[in-house]
Amino acid sequence: MKILQNVVVKQILTEQSRQKLLDKYNDQMLQLQKEYEQLQFEAKRLEKSKRFQPGEIKPQFEKEMSIRREKEKLLEFQISQLHMLPLGSELKEKEVQAIIDVSVGDAWGDPASQPVIVIKDGIIQEIR
Repeated sequence: MKILQNVVVKQILTEQSRQKLLDKYNDQMLQLQKEYEQLQFEAKRLEKSKRFQPGEIKPQFEKEMSIRREKEKLLEFQISQLHMLPLGSELKEKEVQAIIDVSVGDAWGDPASQPVIVIKDGIIQEIR
């Protein structure tokens, strides 16, 4: 019988992969800042339009802006942690699904038997 199983993909940290992660985090940070500024602009625009009461609009925009600020703080933390990690560390990148064969007598639910794919600079180094 064939079933789907989650497979963890881990990345070995190198200078190249560190730089790619930093670039990705910085891009996400810029996007969050743009969204925050757009929310501020929209809130001011709607306040001036006089179609809505200021008390109706402001809480929703403040909530959305605080969500963006929290995401920015999380990204800043991730960037600081990335700088502290030594080269060669394994980082969990994502999970993918694989089709595996199971049969009567196989061990079930053994966490050590969960497959792991290790990549380094985009090339598979090991399958455990």
